[in-house]
Amino acid sequence: MIKVTNLTKKFGNVKAVDDLSFEIHSGEVLGFLGPNGAGKTTTMRMLTGFLSADKGKITIDGVDIEKDPIAAQKKIGYLPENNPLYKNMQVAEFLDLAASLHQIPKEKKVEALDFVVKAVGIEKVFYRPIGELSKGYKQRVGIAAALIHKPQIIIMDEPTEGLDPNQRGEIRQLIKDLAKEHTIILSTHVMQEASAVCSRLLIINQGKLVADGTADDLSRLSQKEKVLNFDLEGREVEARLSVLGHLRKLEVTKKENERIEGRMILEEGHSAQKEIAKLTWENHWIVWNLHEEEQKLEEIFQVLTKA
Repeated sequence: MIKVTNLTKKFGNVKAVDDLSFEIHSGEVLGFLGPNGAGKTTTMRMLTGFLSADKGKITIDGVDIEKDPIAAQKKIGYLPENNPLYKNMQVAEFLDLAASLHQIPKEKKVEALDFVVKAVGIEKVFYRPIGELSKGYKQRVGIAAALIHKPQIIIMDEPTEGLDPNQRGEIRQLIKDLAKEHTIILSTHVMQEASAVCSRLLIINQGKLVADGTADDLSRLSQKEKVLNFDLEGREVEARLSVLGHLRKLEVTKKENERIEGRMILEEGHSAQKEIAKLTWENHWIVWNLHEEEQKLEEIFQVLTKA
């Protein structure tokens, strides 16, 4: 659907995007992540044709965006970071303008407007001035404008920035609904949002690609050690766990008679579940809890974007 090859963009002496290559497949919800100044917005602007690349190539469904920008842009709906709305216009007027800019014929405008109004849930505010709307509804109107020509691809730059938790939840659900029929690319600083909405995550830092995959893929890539939480009951639990192979550290957090809780930190690429299962069988221990500790996406992000 989208292919980016050796993309580079400089502003003066600053290289905002540095030889970036990746592909996005039809039906994916791609989370585009990175610290401030990583090059996310610059890349998204080049994907939409808003900026031209200094080097490299972008194809949108087989169309070279440099050679035929109009054909490529017809396949894209774009919600910029600073949602550009005319606040003195009614929602109806603004979306009618958006339809005209996308060259939707007059006889098909009503159908297009009905489609986006229902898709983003703005029936109640359709005839209200945009300046009177809440931030959440303004974002919905911006998404409606991006959808009005029924593009295959929707690109959204920080779509939930500045929203309260309820509004964030509403926009997340809207993105999930749109993902059923569209390929979606969204940038966000909210890691919980990325893990909840996106099927794949792409992280860039200083203009370069540093990670690409699912949240689980990124966790394996960033994790240098494995942590097991345990709650076991039996004789000599602590003594026998302390001599396991590839154990870096054994931390005991609670001890009561023969029941012991804690965590064990193992060397990268090693596990202890089989050994513990064998010890449990041989020593007739009771296993109250034994699970691998999951890395939070925030921690993964910090590890992968450290300079």
